[in-house]
Amino acid sequence: MPYLCELNNGQRIYLENHGQQTTMTIAASQPGQQQQSGTSFTTGAWVAPPEAFQFSNGVVIKLRTEQGELAIQVQGSSAAMVQGFPAGSQGQALQMQQTATMPGMQPMPEMKSMPEMKSMPEMKSMQPMQPLRMGDMQMSLNPMEMRMGNMEMKMGTPTVSSAAASSVASSNVSNVSSNVSSNVSSNVVSGSNSTVVPNARRFCTQCGNAVQATDRFCASCGHQLS
Repeated sequence: MPYLCELNNGQRIYLENHGQQTTMTIAASQPGQQQQSGTSFTTGAWVAPPEAFQFSNGVVIKLRTEQGELAIQVQGSSAAMVQGFPAGSQGQALQMQQTATMPGMQPMPEMKSMPEMKSMPEMKSMQPMQPLRMGDMQMSLNPMEMRMGNMEMKMGTPTVSSAAASSVASSNVSNVSSNVSSNVSSNVVSGSNSTVVPNARRFCTQCGNAVQATDRFCASCGHQLS
């Protein structure tokens, strides 16, 4: 069974014998803090309870064991085996009493579990951008397109819609045909034996530019003249 010796400075010395080993624990309590140190000595089995004596330079624990009398000197929080008592000094006997248990290290406080992390709310998918409208002009970003009237343009390959191209082509052909017809009509002599006036101006049937009567090819577009 363990033994306890209380000192005047607030220190406590605990002793316990297990077979050949003697375990010593020195505990000191001060306001706001607590210190504790322990050590073990090979002393052999005790044959009598331990004794404690106070000296000017510390405390000496006297042990009676199967191997004889032994002494352990305690100074502050350290302890060591010594040869007998300090020479020329008379120690004061201290009370040594039995105790239920040896002091142990204070258990660490239980760690509180971390609060469960809440899952991030699911990100809503981005809504596709609606086409922009300004008057009769419409623009969309995916894919990049722009429409204005019957004209249409796409990003990367700007093109004109087939309807607009047909309209432009038809308009050009109509203009050329109208120019040719009006010029030919104004320079051709009507009648059953009608002939072209030699000095009359001629026009290219392909591009409508003026050509000479003796020209075989149009100087503007290179078209072969009939």
